[in-house]
Amino acid sequence: MEKPIAIVDIGSNSIRLVVYSGATRSPSVIFNEKVMAGLGRGVVADGALAEDDQQRALGALARFRILTRQMGARRVRAVATAAVRDASNGAAFLAKVRELGFDPEILPGDREGFMAGQGVLSGIPWANGLVGDLGGGSLELVEVADGEVGKSASLPLGVLRIAPLAKQGKAVLAKQVAKALDGRGLRKRGEGRPFYLVGGSWRALARLDMLLVDYPLPITHQYRMEPGRLDELADGMAGLDMAVLKRVPSFSMSRWPTLPDAHLLLEILVKELQPSELIVSSFGIREGLLFDALDGDHQRRDPLIEAAREVGSDLGRFPGHGALLDRWIAPIFEDDTEAARLRLAACLLSDIAWQAHPDFRAERGVDMALYGNWVGIDAPGRLMLAQALFSHFGGGKSFASLDVARLCGKEALARAALWGLAMRLGQRLSGGVAASLERSRLVRNNGVLRLELRKRDEALYGEAVERRFNALAAAMGCKAEMICV
Repeated sequence: MEKPIAIVDIGSNSIRLVVYSGATRSPSVIFNEKVMAGLGRGVVADGALAEDDQQRALGALARFRILTRQMGARRVRAVATAAVRDASNGAAFLAKVRELGFDPEILPGDREGFMAGQGVLSGIPWANGLVGDLGGGSLELVEVADGEVGKSASLPLGVLRIAPLAKQGKAVLAKQVAKALDGRGLRKRGEGRPFYLVGGSWRALARLDMLLVDYPLPITHQYRMEPGRLDELADGMAGLDMAVLKRVPSFSMSRWPTLPDAHLLLEILVKELQPSELIVSSFGIREGLLFDALDGDHQRRDPLIEAAREVGSDLGRFPGHGALLDRWIAPIFEDDTEAARLRLAACLLSDIAWQAHPDFRAERGVDMALYGNWVGIDAPGRLMLAQALFSHFGGGKSFASLDVARLCGKEALARAALWGLAMRLGQRLSGGVAASLERSRLVRNNGVLRLELRKRDEALYGEAVERRFNALAAAMGCKAEMICV
């Protein structure tokens, strides 16, 4: 197993260590810890990092250095952003960081924005709009389209810096935002396009919105909000019971004091930019650093498919079988490009539950699809993936009784159920090995679903295979026909 890679992010609000299991196309987080050191507070107050905040940050970094050594990280990359970049004593602070054994680098504002854009493209390859990465000391705005990062700007509007402006009134802050946007020519770049939200404060706002609308899938990545939701979100925040908020999974109460300012800034940006929708990205600068280090071939790979391939290989019995299974069932479906990639992901995961108790394999498949650490997939896509695995592992054609099923259309779930029944047939026919699928063919034509076997393989068409074949044909409204050729 390849040794992990660690990113140490010395931010204006928090110090964070994230350790990834290799710089693959879809990196897996194996460790994640943050300390809210608030380095940017002193910079806002008098232009320098406060001594107490430095000590808290250095204490966290000393711990992180020990951990990265013990984890055997093959590379540790430490980056500092706005607070250290702008502080009068930033260089002296970095000297202390070097004494701990790190080799820190300061990301200039434009480079920080570029990496934020790379991070969004890493997790949402088709992203087309403006990225807003809100940190403690700065706001990075960057355009993304066609898999490329475009024009960017770093604005001194982090959550720690906008508080003094916000206290003077919304109009004062709005004037500063408008001036910053006009000075960098970004105002028209966001109109009618998605605005991608990066950073802990905006992710926290999304979690609050999910709580308020009773959203049934607690995954913030690619969570969508209509711009008009912000007024309702503000009202909801004002009436939140803190006891309820403390029970929200993955919500950091340390961010609560800055959320009103983060919300106010987002509200002003929405008014200025006029985006079509707000989309959360859980990938940002750290993932952008990993993505940027990949060669062009790896960057162009589909993160969902690469992750499903890796997980399927780790948990399955027959490496490589999933892709073959997808090719075998593909001729009986007329799937568009997006549906085809979801079908392939399902096939790559078709053997992940074999170690589970037979009575709970369908539930295991659903759990992996809905709550797996996937990117490059939205909530409806997760539901289609879950439905396919549910049907494949014998759960039946529908799990519509689950509340989460309302996030996906019935027609899409019905299509995914057919994928699952076809996968179920292929796995039973082949026993999970390649030869039987390579020497057989599944065809759908004029209301007939035909299974073609070679004469010498006729005995493969046993009772269990016949039952699954008939079930698939019936679900597709077809007549079942097996022939030997």
